[in-house]
Amino acid sequence: MVDLDELSHPEPPIAGDETATLLGSLERQRATLAWKCGGLDAAGMRARLAPGAMTLGGLLKHLALVEDDYFSGRLLGRPRSPPFALWQDAVARSRSAVAEALAVGGLGQLARRSWPDGQAPSLRRILVDLIEEYARHVGHADLIRESVDGLVGEDPPRESPSSS
Repeated sequence: MVDLDELSHPEPPIAGDETATLLGSLERQRATLAWKCGGLDAAGMRARLAPGAMTLGGLLKHLALVEDDYFSGRLLGRPRSPPFALWQDAVARSRSAVAEALAVGGLGQLARRSWPDGQAPSLRRILVDLIEEYARHVGHADLIRESVDGLVGEDPPRESPSSS
């Protein structure tokens, strides 16, 4: 059973600087995907919506590859990890790569590996691209998860404050 739903559900800062806002938005997308995939057994992770072949397990594998490709591969120019690295490990490597890059060059630094046309994206652009990638796939995860067990919503339920 995958147990990703124990992760906290962060909110981007309401009035943060550019870096905090971008990183906060990315962490929110990651947390939403983790919630949508959390608590399911193997059958739940393999569930599909007709006529598509997409599964929650497949989404996690895809986003693990994207995390490694964008941050370790493109941004830092490091060799990529095996394509189906575990998502949580890929996210941890990405967080480390982003922190390293921010420490030495900020959001404006260019990736070490350029696009096929020779242009090198900035860390800012890479973060926006990954936020977009997650947002698209979190939408897929919403639909698949609802079909598995009816779980819906944008955020996990919050515990109501206890009354005295």
